[in-house]
Parts: sequence; structure tokens; C-alpha cells
Amino acid sequence: MRKIIASLFISLDGVVEAPETWHFPYFDDEMGAAVDSLAAQSDTMLLGRNTYQMFAGYWPHQGDDVEMAAHMNGVDKLVVSRTLDSVEEWQNSTLVKGDPIEQLTALKDGPGKNINVVGSVTLVRSLLRSKVLDELHLLVHPIAVGHGVRLFDDGETVPLELISSTTFTTGVLHTAYRPA
Repeated sequence: MRKIIASLFISLDGVVEAPETWHFPYFDDEMGAAVDSLAAQSDTMLLGRNTYQMFAGYWPHQGDDVEMAAHMNGVDKLVVSRTLDSVEEWQNSTLVKGDPIEQLTALKDGPGKNINVVGSVTLVRSLLRSKVLDELHLLVHPIAVGHGVRLFDDGETVPLELISSTTFTTGVLHTAYRPA
């Protein structure tokens, strides 16, 4: 059975928005290996509209000489959106139509490797609420960003169970949780 696994860069104060503005000083070979491992265990990427549009504006224009470009462009991509009509601008992309929870539940029962959710905070929240997300990997950076979208909304209670934890030399914690 396939798993749906989300992975997010997150600050100590829970911010997941715009990691490109605070994440890179902490990226090293250890984190690269963790990110590569998650990608290698999946054959499908699941994206929300915002992340899809941001990635589709960049990755299709990158050659295989750019790190991760071959994977990003070659992997199957499923896009969950209520507003997009098509996702033709990025190869191997399919728009999820109808009830995404129903379709993703069916996909989990099918053949293949894991389904990896990258970014897409609204989608991750929805998958957690509907109990479709199997694992949540957080790369917790030792920085308080102070502003931006946080992973969890105020007042939201989401019980999780820790399944693994690794500390990188940069002080980043790679934690993995499953719904409790």
C-alpha cells in the first residue's frame, strides 16, 4: 500500500511560508540526503495550486544539469485545485477532478511508490483533517521567522505521534510524525 507523505521546511515558530527566504543557510549534505531519500521513495508528487504554479514557473525551464530538475520534471504530478482548469504547462501533471480525498484514498490502494506532498500547506492541513495523510516530515530550522503562514491555524488541535527524529549538524531537526 502506498503512503501519502508530506514534507515541509518549518521554522521554530511554525512558519512554512517562503522558506526560500530563510531556509538556505541551513541546507547541507545531511538535509540534501533526507530530501533525496523522501523523493526516491515516491513516484508521484502531490501539489496544491499555489505550489504547482510556483514550481511550474521554474522547473520546466531547467535542464537536467540543474540539481533535482530531472526528478521534478520527470515525476508524475497530481494537482489539487478548485480554480485551475488545466495543468498543461508542466509535463506529467494531472489535475485532480472531483473529490480529492476520495481519489487519493483510492490511489493509496493502488500500485506504486509513495505519494510525496511538497509545500502546499493548505493541502497538507486538509489531508491531516481528513485522515488521508500517513506521515508528516518536518525539517525544523533553528530560526524564528516572526511572520508568515504557519502550518497550523490558531485553535486547531492535531494529535500526532513521533515516529523518528534526527538532528543535523546545522541544528535542523528532521522529525517524522503520523496521525495519532
